Amino acid sequence: MKTSLPRRRQPAFAAATAALATAVGIGAVPAAAAPPPPHVDVVALGDSYTAGTGAGGWAWAFPCIQTDGGYVDVLAAGPLVELTANQACHGALLNSQAQPGNVPSVMDQVHALTVSGELSGRTELVTLTAGANDVSVNTTLSACSTGPYQACQDAVRTSTEALYALKPALTQAYVAIHEVAPRAAIAVQGYPLLFDPAAGYPVIPVENQQLVNHGTTALNQALAEAAADATNKFRANVRFVDVTARFTGHAANSPDPWVHFSPVPVPAPDGSLTPDPRNFHPNNTGHQQYAAAVEAVVPLPALARR
Repeated sequence: MKTSLPRRRQPAFAAATAALATAVGIGAVPAAAAPPPPHVDVVALGDSYTAGTGAGGWAWAFPCIQTDGGYVDVLAAGPLVELTANQACHGALLNSQAQPGNVPSVMDQVHALTVSGELSGRTELVTLTAGANDVSVNTTLSACSTGPYQACQDAVRTSTEALYALKPALTQAYVAIHEVAPRAAIAVQGYPLLFDPAAGYPVIPVENQQLVNHGTTALNQALAEAAADATNKFRANVRFVDVTARFTGHAANSPDPWVHFSPVPVPAPDGSLTPDPRNFHPNNTGHQQYAAAVEAVVPLPALARR
């Protein structure tokens, strides 16, 4: 006689097991939380260009003046950037020696952020503008704006001669940043040529415009060479960000300027009138272009981490 095989009872058993699990509160394991989106930890250091001068209004808030809307703020508005700190100050020198008005120098800024832990091994990008104040750019612009050709030539010569001492100091500063933040890319932004001698808007004599542009070109070359020295000799990851080509056709005296210039003086705290401190700094569009220049040289997605 053929014996009947017992019926398979697995489905019924599984259903009973699931009901029991629900009854005692075991239930299904919840899905894992989504990982945080990738981001780049950014620290900003430097002088008035990184402090945002020219992007908005002007406030006499000493010793460290910053303006909203600068290129650092533009970068921070992007989806990949998480701004850890912007320590840049209008008027900052590279080092603290002879720093006027108690404005923190770039190396003072580095020290403060190192102590606070905001500049560290977690930092992925450092943005920096520095050097123009160290070669007395304001003195040069004043001489070239109000004086004859010879006075302008002498001022530019003095500035360019100061680059011999500035370049190794720049290299040391980049290496000091690298030692605190060894995984960070260091984006060193250059300065735009302030004048277009062919633009037809003189502002200052054409010959003086050419001299000022010559001085800016020499400064940018020193910045680029210092960045290369820090990278090649000390293994720091320093990228020089040249903005001169990007700003071509958009100088302070061009029909479509990206550099702020106004001949109208502004009131100083003591009630006197003074030249507009925003002069010869990027305007809103100029700061947007600075942010774009950084992104073109430093691949943010490659730096981003989770």
